[in-house]
Amino acid sequence: MKNPIGIISMQFNRPFGPGDLGLFARVRALGFDFIELLVPEPEDGLDLAQTRAALADADLGVVLAARVSLARSIASDEASARQGGLDYLRRTIEVAEALGATIVGGPLYGEPLVFAGRAPVPHGADAIALRAQRTVEGLAAVAPEAAAAGIVFGLEPLNRFETDIVSTTRQAIEVVDEVDSPGLGVMLDTFHMNMEERSIPDAIRSAGHRLVHFQANENHRGHPGTGHLDWTAIMRALADIGYDGPVSLEPFRRDDDRVGLPIAHWRAPHEDESEKLVAGLNLIRSSLTLAEVAQ
Repeated sequence: MKNPIGIISMQFNRPFGPGDLGLFARVRALGFDFIELLVPEPEDGLDLAQTRAALADADLGVVLAARVSLARSIASDEASARQGGLDYLRRTIEVAEALGATIVGGPLYGEPLVFAGRAPVPHGADAIALRAQRTVEGLAAVAPEAAAAGIVFGLEPLNRFETDIVSTTRQAIEVVDEVDSPGLGVMLDTFHMNMEERSIPDAIRSAGHRLVHFQANENHRGHPGTGHLDWTAIMRALADIGYDGPVSLEPFRRDDDRVGLPIAHWRAPHEDESEKLVAGLNLIRSSLTLAEVAQ
């Protein structure tokens, strides 16, 4: 399987600013094919033309990761937040065009929980139905625009502690099938799948042709091979559905488990993790190759 394999930008720094463009060459030298870049915010100060040139100079591809918030949620009860969500998703299309990216993935519906400091709130059946309806309507509005620009949104299920809208592959499939646009597909992350799916390989097979982006992350979000996920079975499932798209790594759990240190929050690296990154990359690449030859 010739899937391009990438690494997320916040492995190295967050926010990712103009002073970080030199990291592209380092990422390529480590052996990665692309970088998964968080969609830049205006305050990040990234010049998109300069960033695209730096990517080209490093011979590095790019996938974009959307960043949602309560103020830009297409599922919100608030009309202003829903409009903010639509405006943001449209902006991600513009950024993708400027950078030469063809995939924008993430929890596109908004309404984050833990990372927004907002506890889950029980909703009645009517409220849940309205939130689901708004999610579909919002994505149906922007997905055709993405498709017209040659871009596809990847709808990512997050675990129950990070969202209360789309948490399983089955739910993502339901939304994608209802929107029914080439501008919307499914994105899967094994970190979340480990919590929510009965079987990760079976969930991958159920996504089938809808899968447009895949994140290969350990159960504890450490480096691949340091957790308990069965990478051979997972990659065989990708081979079964003929998935040849990007595979991204997000091993940004740091080697620091002191009491009282929130592991749900991003922390900057405090050591050179190059050797671990290369080892994880090689594990995923070899698992993909073995899956192909086993067909």
